[in-house]
Amino acid sequence: MTFRVALSADFRKSDGSPAYPMFDLAPLMTEGIEMFYAAPRNGVMQAEDMEEADALILLAPKFNQESIPASGRLKIVARFGVGYDTVDVEACTRAGIAVTIAPDGVRRPVAVSVITFMLALAGQLKIKDNLTRMGVEGWDLRSNHMGVGLTGRTLGQLGIGNIGAEVLRLAGPFGMRFLAHDPFVDPALARELGVELVDIETLFKQSDFLSVSVPLSEKTKGMVNARLLALMKPTAFLINTARGPIVDQKALYDVLKAKKIAGAGLDVFEVEPAPIEEPILHLDNVIVTPHSICFTDECFTGLGDACVRNALAVNQRRLPNAIINRQVTDHPVWRKLVAA
Repeated sequence: MTFRVALSADFRKSDGSPAYPMFDLAPLMTEGIEMFYAAPRNGVMQAEDMEEADALILLAPKFNQESIPASGRLKIVARFGVGYDTVDVEACTRAGIAVTIAPDGVRRPVAVSVITFMLALAGQLKIKDNLTRMGVEGWDLRSNHMGVGLTGRTLGQLGIGNIGAEVLRLAGPFGMRFLAHDPFVDPALARELGVELVDIETLFKQSDFLSVSVPLSEKTKGMVNARLLALMKPTAFLINTARGPIVDQKALYDVLKAKKIAGAGLDVFEVEPAPIEEPILHLDNVIVTPHSICFTDECFTGLGDACVRNALAVNQRRLPNAIINRQVTDHPVWRKLVAA
């Protein structure tokens, strides 16, 4: 039986051309693997389209219980990213389907995005861009918008996993103090990064730049709430490149509007696409991007490579990398697959 890989239809443009040409599918073709595209219905992948798929490479659509085919052929959902809140992991585990992510593909690009926000906020880049476009009147106001130097400032990381740790590595030459809150981190890694582990209240109180780098889950939803935001310095900046619902967006708007914190860099929002009437979009102390600040050729090449390698691993009866639901390897389907 020929191994078949399904790709969610958003990997193609409306004219059928590749949406992301840097996503190299040649390794699958070289192995004689068949590929086809499957479109979601109401944003959800459909089981009827997955019946003859052995692997699915998934971009934006959801994959839940109604997406699981009855054929039992599907062995892996390879997320083209690191977030997996769009996948019903428990349903996949019950069905013997591995869920994988691509941490190597996003580690550097997302960390660079955090640094980009930090530098732009510190340098008042948005305001100074506007001043330049105003002509002489704007140029005369430039001294009213002094930036913030990084040397000696405190960079706080909420979470120092794959991406958070890379942010700290990249920020090393800036001469900053590093703080982090992460109850799951290996203390040896913290020492290697030169970061001081603190409780979450201390993180919010002492950080000059605070980056959110935790996955979205029931435990982290709304984690950055009004209480924690109220602890931040009036000169501090919040950066969120993780998931919008981790931050109470209304509470963040309130502290930004009242100038109780200096500003924010946001790539993610509670509702996406963010509606044009969303109040936070109309503040002058916020830099916003449409959940795409890390979209670079480097990022998408890395994500694609990871997904392709995981699909090939399943075809070769090997365990793929970065399995979220490791317990699936005890499922009879997987015990039979890797033992064959």
